[in-house]
Amino acid sequence: MKKPILVIMAAGIGSRFGGLKQLAPVGKNREPIIEFSLYDAIDAGFETVIFIIKKEIEQEFRQLIGDKVKEKIKVHYVFQSLEPLPSGFSVPEGRVKPWGTSHAILCAKQIIDGPFAVINADDYYGRDAFHVIYEHLQKEESSTNLYPFSMVGYRIENTLTDNGHVTRGVCNTNNGYLTSIDERLRIERQGDGIAFTEDEGATWEPIPVGTTVSMNLWGLTTEFLDELEQRFPQFLRQAFSENPLKAEFLLPRVIGDLVNEKKATVRVLESRDQWYGVTYKEDLEPVAKAISKMQNDGLYPEHLF
Repeated sequence: MKKPILVIMAAGIGSRFGGLKQLAPVGKNREPIIEFSLYDAIDAGFETVIFIIKKEIEQEFRQLIGDKVKEKIKVHYVFQSLEPLPSGFSVPEGRVKPWGTSHAILCAKQIIDGPFAVINADDYYGRDAFHVIYEHLQKEESSTNLYPFSMVGYRIENTLTDNGHVTRGVCNTNNGYLTSIDERLRIERQGDGIAFTEDEGATWEPIPVGTTVSMNLWGLTTEFLDELEQRFPQFLRQAFSENPLKAEFLLPRVIGDLVNEKKATVRVLESRDQWYGVTYKEDLEPVAKAISKMQNDGLYPEHLF
């Protein structure tokens, strides 16, 4: 089996954050979160990384990230853009938003040649999470004709921000396997509890503390890329008729569909680490304090690379 590959999605516009949050400094030496993820991934055993970025930030991204780590891990770049699209489709007038996380992975189809882990560039997952997913990708072989996928799950209360709402894949599990996943686009703290809304706040539904959520740390196989390629036109047809400017082809929804169709199993792996993320500019200070403490405590060296 080929060694697992790390795929990092860093092409998001960052509209809520107001800029390139993927490169926002949080470490003592102004390192962005992505450097800590790379450090942890290399420590876990990953030897190849694919960065999915926008072409417009390539030069800056290479200088700040890629060139810094290329001596420690093999680096590839893939560009996510609105075009090209499958035959018969063209970009709707006014569309500027990327096509979503599933499309981002589809853009890397030609260079992913083995099992791979997927992460967001602006989430801190923790060292344990990378070890858990790497070890599982190395040994996972399906004893059935189902795709053997995996994900690292986090408790929802450990993934929220005090500065607004977040999007999470809310998971239902049974005996350590995912049974369904619902992408909730607006989750917030509500007093002492947690709730989500799907109608701009007119009604709220509670989410129990301890609920497992996905933070887009997935373990996937090359068969998933073929599924994405087959399903993208179907997504586009629906998107063009319902929400041509904002609809997104999202990983949790595609994976959830494959589970529902009995085509895949998803082993839910647990991480002991605390998740941190930067959704809003106001998140930077608490995340920076937490990561600086880890550096002061010796979890990370003074200089990562």
